[in-house]
Amino acid sequence: MIGSAVSAHTDNDPAQPVDTALLLDKVQVTAIKQGMTLQKVPTAASVIGAAGIERRHVDALKNLSQDIPNLLIPDYGSRMTSSIYIRGLGARIDQPVMGLNVDNVPIMNKNAFDMELADAERIEVLRGPQSTLYGRNTMGGVMNVYTLSPIHYQGIRFKAEYSSGESYRIQASVYEKFNENWAISVSGFHNHTGGFFRNRARNEMCDREDLSGGRWKLQWRKGRWSIDNTFACSVLDQDGYPYAYIGEDKFDDKGQLIIAKGEIAYNDPAGYERTSLTEGLTLRYDAPKFILSSITGYQLTDDQMTLDQDFQPLSYFTLRQSLTEHCLTQDVVIRSRGEQKYGWLVGAFGFYRHGKMSAPVLFKRTGIEELIFKHANEAISGYAWDAEAAPEWELPLESNFKMPSYGVALYHESRLELGRWSLTAGIRIDREKTTLKYHSRAALPYTFTTSEQVFHDVAHVDDRNSISHVYTEVLPKFTALYALDEQNNFYASIARGYKAGGFNTQMFSDILQEKIKWEMTSGIPFEESDIMSYKPEYSWNYELGGHFSVCGGDLRGNFSVFLIHVHDQQLTVFPKGQNTGRMMTNAGRTRSAGVEFSTRATPWRHLMLNLAYGYTHAEFRDFDNGRENFAGKRVPYAPAHTLSLGAVWTIPTRVEWLGDIVLQGGMRGLGDIWWNEENSLRQPFYALVDASIRFEHKRYSIDIWGRNLTDASHDVFYFKSMGNEFVQRGRPRTFGITLNLNLSFK
Repeated sequence: MIGSAVSAHTDNDPAQPVDTALLLDKVQVTAIKQGMTLQKVPTAASVIGAAGIERRHVDALKNLSQDIPNLLIPDYGSRMTSSIYIRGLGARIDQPVMGLNVDNVPIMNKNAFDMELADAERIEVLRGPQSTLYGRNTMGGVMNVYTLSPIHYQGIRFKAEYSSGESYRIQASVYEKFNENWAISVSGFHNHTGGFFRNRARNEMCDREDLSGGRWKLQWRKGRWSIDNTFACSVLDQDGYPYAYIGEDKFDDKGQLIIAKGEIAYNDPAGYERTSLTEGLTLRYDAPKFILSSITGYQLTDDQMTLDQDFQPLSYFTLRQSLTEHCLTQDVVIRSRGEQKYGWLVGAFGFYRHGKMSAPVLFKRTGIEELIFKHANEAISGYAWDAEAAPEWELPLESNFKMPSYGVALYHESRLELGRWSLTAGIRIDREKTTLKYHSRAALPYTFTTSEQVFHDVAHVDDRNSISHVYTEVLPKFTALYALDEQNNFYASIARGYKAGGFNTQMFSDILQEKIKWEMTSGIPFEESDIMSYKPEYSWNYELGGHFSVCGGDLRGNFSVFLIHVHDQQLTVFPKGQNTGRMMTNAGRTRSAGVEFSTRATPWRHLMLNLAYGYTHAEFRDFDNGRENFAGKRVPYAPAHTLSLGAVWTIPTRVEWLGDIVLQGGMRGLGDIWWNEENSLRQPFYALVDASIRFEHKRYSIDIWGRNLTDASHDVFYFKSMGNEFVQRGRPRTFGITLNLNLSFK
């Protein structure tokens, strides 16, 4: 549990900020599926409330990275790349390892995870498998975000911020309660980032961003009934990508520098655009002996990624990937009410997703010569581009996909109280069908020259096909909690986790290249290997932990020890050679073992100290890719250590118009991170120092802050493209000033 302010309330009590995140007995998990207080939940959990979110500038989930033990949400690439790593689990693309719910509505598309958390009231992070209650893609845990309630707060809120990189934020919201039964809120925001990294080839910043959006929320209460309806939308326009070349300096035939080691230099446009809509409707009926809830969600994600895939100032190829996805979810939950000796929960969940994606790759002259004709001539010399038929030297590789999928699940959980013991058993039956319908085509005009004549021909590829998979999963969970008293306990748990399978759409351009070269040189159909699909990932999680509170509550925290066995772990790999795509593979078996500890101490009334530490040893137990056996090697991208230290000193000025002075400082660190399966490249442990001085009044606050004050150099991402190596550097030292106004009507 991390130290911060928490808002705890029920439907009958107004929200009051509490400057102690570790008052576990007073912090209620208000998720519909979690009815107990966090102190009695047999799982590792962290909470940050409204004041903590504001003080620490948690504007997106990635701002929590390292503050939660063993959690890493790196800030790299674009907001599309919302990768999450926890306890040695995670993957760069496709299915997430943690679930995300906003006001109880699940966000199904990982592309939309990196959102603006405007007016977030509380964030809960439950670590460890939550698959029994939440299903697919929650084997690493669940993040629950709750936005401010107009039932409990009425007033006007405003935020303005300016910081390094010519960046600014503006937010405004109005909360109004019309009578005892219903209330509404309307909020809007606009963020701009000028950028921190310059692309030499285009002479422009390559990480500029504009993000705008808003939320409308309606809440109605009468008797035993309640209705919550939330509509949110956002529009993102983001440049990309700040990927620096780390190979040796490259020169052309004339000795002119092409790209230098350590610089960002690509010549074609790159960026990411996204429009997101989310509609959530929650109906709840509180009967004397049970609570019935219905959660209906709809999400639209419409995005487009433009990429210079070679990331060099050369005319190889570009990608323009567009996705439009509609998703409908329905969850019905009924659970027992109160703290009886026997408690139960029964639920049913269903979803339907339908996505249409277009991913054309445009090969340019250098790419055509180096990646197609050069390889074709290694087999039989004489092939060349037919400039008469296509003088523009451009080869489009077209790929279009339809991706419908649906799933249904039934789940149950029973809890039995036996004196100091609390025993819980749950099970979920999950069935899912996923389909990929694809149409790929390309036409390459070429000449073949012999000693006698020149032949003109066109290599045609036009493929249509459909692939479907059906998965049925049984996901059990068993926990036992022993309470020493109301605030101190130990627990043990065993749970099965599950992450859905999928399709390697990003490999289709490579497949088309191979088919074109094969047809040119052999004239017979090309049979691709089975790389289009990857299987689900499964885990068994064994955990021992506990919560403690001593010295009259001045020292509180939790701890856990875990062991995770993973079968068919999904891992992003970059094929050998000059391939352009990336793919997901199932990496045999892996094992993660680690510890987590977090605590908050209040040695003095106005001083609060926080510590969060996590260690994970994640290694391959069985992974042979046909060229090398990686058994005993560390799993890439997952950090071995995460560490967060913080101190908050509140100085009352006793001046009514000034309020308090809050001094805050801390350090966040992580490492080592291995970048490849061979464990030949790594990011050593590094630490980032943050500090702020804040003038805090009940109606306003002014915050002057700095991040990465020592300007520590570090890499947050590594990858290969066409055999070349690239990294993204972490953000440099930044400073900012933030103004918050809180004009309550009460």
